[in-house]
Amino acid sequence: MWIIFSLLTAFSLATSDALTKRALSARNVYFVAWLRLIFALPLLAVCMLFVDIPPLDRTFWLAVSCALPLEIAAIILYTKALKSSPISTTMPFLALTPVFLIVTSWIILGERVSLTGSIGILLMAAGGYTLNFHTAQQTLFGPVRAVFREKGSVMMIIVAFIYSITSSLGKVAIEHSSPVFFGSIYFMLLAVLFTPVAFVKGRGRISLTKKDIVPFSLIGITYGGMIIFHMVAMSMTQVAYMIAVKRTSLLFSIFYGHVLFREKNIAEKTVGGCIMLAGFFLIVMNP
Repeated sequence: MWIIFSLLTAFSLATSDALTKRALSARNVYFVAWLRLIFALPLLAVCMLFVDIPPLDRTFWLAVSCALPLEIAAIILYTKALKSSPISTTMPFLALTPVFLIVTSWIILGERVSLTGSIGILLMAAGGYTLNFHTAQQTLFGPVRAVFREKGSVMMIIVAFIYSITSSLGKVAIEHSSPVFFGSIYFMLLAVLFTPVAFVKGRGRISLTKKDIVPFSLIGITYGGMIIFHMVAMSMTQVAYMIAVKRTSLLFSIFYGHVLFREKNIAEKTVGGCIMLAGFFLIVMNP
């Protein structure tokens, strides 16, 4: 069952990202990012009705306080990346999170990486190269330069690094509370804190009409569903296994990029996404 819930997490995340990218075509980045959180709140509120509030200590609040500002920065960059670049090019770089986790988890949690994990790093680097392999017709290092020319790719790499820190801090918070409670309260606090950011950065370009209710409701439902499925799967198995399956969202994103946005070079992006995903599996599934 945890595999089913993890796949539902991946599908919900990729679907929410695709719907968000479509909404961004004529919208302010900060406002759309805020609405995605706001429209997810009803599902999270319902979820909170079925969990007990655990005793919360200083370590829990310290981890949450450190993670929230980083999460806000990640949301802004994440949404900007969706707007500025092809979704099939940017999303696979989220698989770089475990590469950064090699350092951040060692510093925060004392976790170390094995030889298998190192091989996974090389696979992920190769996958990132393959995503832009069509530029190799110009020079051998064309794909490497292409990554840094694509603003969305650079922003998503930064997001992957931030997520490596927030994931480690999140694990600390979960150890001092419970997975379901932490997941719900964390995103509720995030929505509250992001509200002034959205209105200040919106600069008068914030508006919501009746015709926006349905598309943004779908974005919120899929995003909220992702959070709920994520928490349920987390409670049923080890975190590493659950996240590994969740990262199949990369492949769903490549599919959406081809079908919904007619993005090009989809074959090489699929190969690159699969290579990065294989590397991710090696990193998170080794003992």
